[in-house]
Amino acid sequence: MVKGTKERILEEALRLFAQNGYLATSMSNIAEKVGITKAALYKHYDSKQEILDCIVERMNQMDEERIKKYHIPQGTFEEMTEEYKTASLEKIIMISQAQVQHWLEDNFSCDFRRMITLEQYRDENMSNLYQQYLVNGPINYMEKLFGEMVPNQNSKRLAIEFYGPMYLMMSMYDGGASKEEIMELIKEHINSFDKRMKELL
Repeated sequence: MVKGTKERILEEALRLFAQNGYLATSMSNIAEKVGITKAALYKHYDSKQEILDCIVERMNQMDEERIKKYHIPQGTFEEMTEEYKTASLEKIIMISQAQVQHWLEDNFSCDFRRMITLEQYRDENMSNLYQQYLVNGPINYMEKLFGEMVPNQNSKRLAIEFYGPMYLMMSMYDGGASKEEIMELIKEHINSFDKRMKELL
């Protein structure tokens, strides 16, 4: 399928943001990369901020698509907790691997992760996005889930123990570890964590 100009602008802009940084990339740089004039670029996007807003919107759409594809539990935390309690270990492994794979293999998500990682120390908005997508967002979500599942335990610590290794594995992938190695490590990690959770329940 041939991509439209608006779509190409979004993807090439994100690629530049990931390589050079959002702050260091100009609208002229984006136009040159796409192969259009700056005036033509402004016909599609009013500003660099609008491009970034559309990138974040795309990320949210991809989250929704992944939730539907892998039947990731949704609803209130009480409802999600019940679903996770009854889910097979294989399904939990599949969901976790799909989430990590999303950040490692999809070009758009990969560039987004690199952009917010690169810019988190230079721009407050980027720092907020980094925390939302890669650090506090996932941890807070899991903390609430574990708080429902094992209310007599330190749910934040459990959330960090569960998510921390997976976050580290993404860095290992960036450092050269293979997809197969990362997926196997995730499987081993979740198997081990599942045994611990069963002892707590």
